[in-house]
Amino acid sequence: MGICNFERNRTEQIMLKIGVLGAGHLGRIHLKLLKGIEGYELVGFYDPDDTNANKAITELGVTRFATAEDLIDAVDVVDVVTPTLAHFESAVKAIKRSKHVFIEKPVTATAEEARNLINLANEADVKVMVGHVERFNPAYLAVKDRTVNPMFIEAHRLAQFNPRGTDVSVILDLMIHDIDIILSMVKANVKRISASGVAVLSRNPDIANARIEFDNGCVANITASRISMKQMRKIRLFQPNNYLSIDLLEKKTEIFSLSDEPPTDESPALELETGNAGETKYIRYEEPAVGEVNAIKMELELFRDAIVNDTEPPVTLTDGYNALDVALQVMRKIEKNSLGIVQ
Repeated sequence: MGICNFERNRTEQIMLKIGVLGAGHLGRIHLKLLKGIEGYELVGFYDPDDTNANKAITELGVTRFATAEDLIDAVDVVDVVTPTLAHFESAVKAIKRSKHVFIEKPVTATAEEARNLINLANEADVKVMVGHVERFNPAYLAVKDRTVNPMFIEAHRLAQFNPRGTDVSVILDLMIHDIDIILSMVKANVKRISASGVAVLSRNPDIANARIEFDNGCVANITASRISMKQMRKIRLFQPNNYLSIDLLEKKTEIFSLSDEPPTDESPALELETGNAGETKYIRYEEPAVGEVNAIKMELELFRDAIVNDTEPPVTLTDGYNALDVALQVMRKIEKNSLGIVQ
């Protein structure tokens, strides 16, 4: 894909003009980060809400555009951080003007909208990346290449109640993060989904559990809650000869590996009697180094690189669609259960 009309600085580095649609809590985080990311020139933002807009102007000194169309026309890249229900309309406006688009998760409100975006982006030959930020959590980055063949996965994402975000269910608010990570790790199609959940403090489910079975035999058990007393974001993976624990909140990873090799001074291990005559195994513990990473900044930088180098973004529209599709299936299962419909 050719890159046209991008400004270059004195060192001939490509500068991408970028604007943000949405200046709420997350939108202002994006605005603040974009001011300091090399290769982007932050042009401004659009938000119809005066309270959000005034906060962005006061806190960050950024320019407010009168309309979304005015902002889109002034940039090369559009960062969509609007409420979910506005994602599709915002992205369509940008794509039809041949702009590259970064769009927060969930990619759209419906699977049909996501499929339409895929088609539109292909026709316009623009880059689109979905903001599944946990893909760039340093605890996950430390072990993602070690997740070779997980066969059982357990994920818990628990949060205290916050009215912000209750316009959607806990599945689209929280669980979709873990759904996306799991789909990226398991190289097989989803075979069966079962789920249960309940609305406790809002009109949408606030706590939910889903069991996802894959064609290769892998099973993922996912729990998400936004009415918990404590915070937790953990994923545990079990695969042949390995157990991996990923603490996305504390930024810590642990690996327990089964080996035939006896311990050494450099590689200590715990001896394990397997019960089979003459067989001895050894358990090794490893705590990989976890780097200091700002996940939102990293995903925005990687999107910049994908545009400049004409490569595929690390989280594609198809990835966003797949995560949304599974999340919506979970929601439908919960709805059927609440109505007493046999699945």
